[in-house]
Amino acid sequence: MGQAASCTQTELLGSSKRLNVNYQDSDGFSALHHAALSGSTELISLLLEAQAVIDIKDGNGMRPLHYAAWQGLVEPVRLLLRAGAVVNMASLDGQIPLHLSAQYGHYCVSEMLLQHQSNPCIVNKARKTPLDLACEFGRLKVAQLLLKSNMCVALLEGQSKDSHDANFTTPLHLAAKNGHKDIIGLLIKAGIDSNKVSKTGTALHEAALCGKTQVVRLLLEAGIDVNIRNTYNQTALDIVNQFTTSQASKEIKQLLREASGVLQVRALKDYRNIHDLTSLNIRAGDVITVSQPPARDLSIKAAAAGLSVGALSLSLSLSLSLSPRESRGLWVQAPRSGRGLTITKVFSRKEKGVPRWPTIANK
Repeated sequence: MGQAASCTQTELLGSSKRLNVNYQDSDGFSALHHAALSGSTELISLLLEAQAVIDIKDGNGMRPLHYAAWQGLVEPVRLLLRAGAVVNMASLDGQIPLHLSAQYGHYCVSEMLLQHQSNPCIVNKARKTPLDLACEFGRLKVAQLLLKSNMCVALLEGQSKDSHDANFTTPLHLAAKNGHKDIIGLLIKAGIDSNKVSKTGTALHEAALCGKTQVVRLLLEAGIDVNIRNTYNQTALDIVNQFTTSQASKEIKQLLREASGVLQVRALKDYRNIHDLTSLNIRAGDVITVSQPPARDLSIKAAAAGLSVGALSLSLSLSLSLSPRESRGLWVQAPRSGRGLTITKVFSRKEKGVPRWPTIANK
């Protein structure tokens, strides 16, 4: 049956009748598209000998090389490349063949395309490169292959994309969101900028929101900045507190709290210092996030205001910083917020004459 079909194909293509080998159906598919998709090297060879257009496009702008790469078909890809198929010609959605082979983890095809000067930095309409797709879908070997290309240095530094683009992302963001620990380790080892910020935040924001506990731990161990905020002024801890309630999120919250060295307290009652006009008001229910100093011998004292430990409502969270103000101790000052500013003091335990204010201990 196969031999008969092969003979029929040969006879048709070699007959004296003039056949249109480049005929396309309603979807724009030609015989060469079908041959590439099915992996028939014999039919591909016959069609090429019959002057089939090598880079003929279907209705989606996909060429035979796209389909062969998508299927991971080494020999059909080799035949098409030898015949002069263009490696960096994009489809209507901006995909080059390397996007497809990378996304589906076809190592040998990806390697062949790179050897023919395929560009791993080309972004598709979704603003993703072949490396992005390999990292997003957990294709470790293909990611390793792409990272060997000198052209990928710009991708690691985030220089090949516009960070102000609403769809801006990095390979690390995509790997973190999908929990691919091995790829994250690979990217960090390759020197990727782990603190690159997209609209949603850093890779830590992505991992934390998606409940990827092991990824959060790995990123923290790699030194990612836990205090970076996204365009909505949220840290990774903020979004976990606001949007997640799973068991994994509880562990992630603990990891983030420990890494950020913050103490979150809630005012139990209103406080207002009428004798100090520079002091700002605390209202009952206000949540204050205090960045603790490195020194372990400091106790945080609340100035005449009752405070309880625990992140309860982050909508009014104030990010505070410690700075020395006088030899007697440290002031904790809050920047302006929608409900006014607050001020508390931090003193060393060794200091004499400290008022007997309630000590707030980290939970």
